[in-house]
Amino acid sequence: MSGAASTDTRSPATFGSLIGKTVRWTFEDGPVAGKTYEHTFNADGSVVYRSIEGTKPGKTTREKQCAVDSVGEDVVVISYLASSGYTLTVILDFRDHRMVGFASNEKEWYRQQGTFELCR
Repeated sequence: MSGAASTDTRSPATFGSLIGKTVRWTFEDGPVAGKTYEHTFNADGSVVYRSIEGTKPGKTTREKQCAVDSVGEDVVVISYLASSGYTLTVILDFRDHRMVGFASNEKEWYRQQGTFELCR
């Protein structure tokens, strides 16, 4: 569903939808290893995110389009194009709170993994 967050509720253990929720994920490897980011998913299909490292959290960024879809029981995929030119696609597994993500632009591609938690 382009431009709007999915509200697929086939997997209740995945909380049904990320709309209105904040997810905090931490990458263990790749170019942002050790960094933690908060992502909040809005009903209008947008996502707001920021780095929460250190004593001064990063600037909040809002992207107009974000897709959130169920890809299996307790597993969702999230994808959006950031204003920086990178596309981020992250798969969240709610059984073990592990994630794998792929970030790319026209010149670079990275595979990253880590953990996540549902904050609110």
